[in-house]
Amino acid sequence: MHAHPSPIAAWRYQAAQYYALTKPRVVMLAAFCALIGMLLASEGMVPWPILVFGTLGISLLAGAGFAFNCLIERNIDARMSRTRARPLARGEVGAAGTIVFAGVIGGLGAWMLYAFVNPLTMWLTLATFVGYAVIYTVILKPATPQNIVIGGASGAMPPVLGWAAVANDVTAQALVLFLIIFVWTPPHFWALALYRVEDYRKSGLPMLPVTHGSEFTRLNILLYTLLLVATTVLPYLIGMSGVFYLLAALVLGGLFLVYAWYLWRDYSDALARKTFGFSIFYLAALFGALLVDHYL
Repeated sequence: MHAHPSPIAAWRYQAAQYYALTKPRVVMLAAFCALIGMLLASEGMVPWPILVFGTLGISLLAGAGFAFNCLIERNIDARMSRTRARPLARGEVGAAGTIVFAGVIGGLGAWMLYAFVNPLTMWLTLATFVGYAVIYTVILKPATPQNIVIGGASGAMPPVLGWAAVANDVTAQALVLFLIIFVWTPPHFWALALYRVEDYRKSGLPMLPVTHGSEFTRLNILLYTLLLVATTVLPYLIGMSGVFYLLAALVLGGLFLVYAWYLWRDYSDALARKTFGFSIFYLAALFGALLVDHYL
């Protein structure tokens, strides 16, 4: 005889499954990048309604986008060891429930941005949502090994959204922040794809290591990392930041290049894993340095 879980326990479990659909860790990274955009766009303090509702609205719409992504990819997710534990892949939540859930949190996020921030931020965030959930997930990801390069555009939007929330404008500085994340995305993601290549082969997705092999992917990681180091100098060149940031960017970029170089010369799964881990630290530290420099 199995004891049935109490209604509260069952409801809690279900709520946890829906929460997992929003990819909370990735949402936190997006919220962090949006917050940096807000802080960099403001001379003094960010007005609290923009800070609170801007961050919440962007996070809710990002979560809605991820829930749609999980829905569309549930069959692919079920084939990959990295993703097979996701609620939709396991059948813990249904398609209809996911659509309603994503619609509700996405609608709430859009309303917050419109009512408390500004319409520009709402429209940009909605465009990012469509770019990720539809253009990237449905069209690009299954179609081209350059999926992650083009799809990186939606992932690079959070600092622009944060900037627009404060400035009600998209300036050159905001676009530089966009460009940094855009160029960072391929080496970051391809490092993961290298040591997960069998997973991606099973999934049927045309990831670069599957379609063009490990060596070609590693060369691309090295070239993109070089491009990234050049891109991260732009904030200094356009007068957006000072010497503190420039030095931090060059040191961090140098470390990333060392990883990329060794990855290209002497591959191992362990090194690809370390490179992927470092790439996440790199982005957080780079934006952190930009922020410190802003207040110096």
